Amino acid sequence: MFDKEFRSGKYAKAVVKEITRLSKGKSVRIVHVCGTHEHTISHNGIRSILPSEIELIAGPGCPVCVCAASDIDMAIELARQGHIITTFGDMIRVPSTNSSLAKERTKGADVRIVYGPNDAVEIAKKNPDKQVVFIGVGFETTAPTMAIEISKTPPENFSLLTSLKIIPPAMEILVNIEGLNIDGFLTPGHVSAIIGTEAYTPLAKKHKIPCVAAGFEPLDVLEGVRMLLVQIEEGRSDSENEYTRVVRPDGNPIAKKILSEVFEIDDAPWRGLGNLPDSGMYLREKYSEFDARLRFEYPEFESVDILPGCRCHEVILGMVDPSDCSLYGKRCIPENPYGPCMVGHEGTCRIRYESQGL
Repeated sequence: MFDKEFRSGKYAKAVVKEITRLSKGKSVRIVHVCGTHEHTISHNGIRSILPSEIELIAGPGCPVCVCAASDIDMAIELARQGHIITTFGDMIRVPSTNSSLAKERTKGADVRIVYGPNDAVEIAKKNPDKQVVFIGVGFETTAPTMAIEISKTPPENFSLLTSLKIIPPAMEILVNIEGLNIDGFLTPGHVSAIIGTEAYTPLAKKHKIPCVAAGFEPLDVLEGVRMLLVQIEEGRSDSENEYTRVVRPDGNPIAKKILSEVFEIDDAPWRGLGNLPDSGMYLREKYSEFDARLRFEYPEFESVDILPGCRCHEVILGMVDPSDCSLYGKRCIPENPYGPCMVGHEGTCRIRYESQGL
């Protein structure tokens, strides 16, 4: 119902005109941390209609891309042990240290694509003699669905391998990258629907960087950019909300409550960013019986996040454009990804590749 309203060329021209007025004489670098935002920006040519002073930079907004190789290596080891591995579709093709779940499946491993943890629970019920592991990848958006399944006490043969990440700590890292010089953040609409715009206020105030939660239609993004420029012109650093039809200041209290009940926060590894303080969600001790990290034994291995020649870590951090990588569109393509950013539909490299019609 919103497609026509939020894709109106007439209104887009009006917003761009105002953006041009506000940005005149200023060089403004805006970072988003959402793969869907990058999809909207790239596939609708938003960068091409903005004034040259405005630079839109993609940050670590793809959960598949930032999933550490060590987590995938654990899943691969469990697959080799003969357990049933369940995961979202994009995850099976993400390259890890020496393999991927897709490659393991071709060798006979039981790796199944599911739509969510509820599907994995059903598989566990139908296979009581097998251990079923769900790879819990995602941000605050997908984590509540996993929390709900765990809280309902799934079958004893079900376990969760968590690789859940929290967005604000990653934004904190971006702010401190020398040379990135961020003037404003477009905060992710999906994540903001869960945690609310208030979650970004401490960062906005501490670093004096405006934040605006934006939706995913072209006019959402343009209006988010305009709102950031207004803050910059007025000398404000607030966490504002463009996506008012979905996002609330306090987010979704019910979702936040179940997250707090099931998960605890601790340091977590991010591919490309390293180990970030208080950036991951892990099962609380109350639910430890469903924790794949505790249930199974793993051999010692040294995981490799970034393969030789790959620049995904720099793309994730917004330091380089995908086209700056010599492998992009050559050795690394969606059909045969070399780096994680070319795998998922939220990966910056894949989005740029497909939007350019390569």
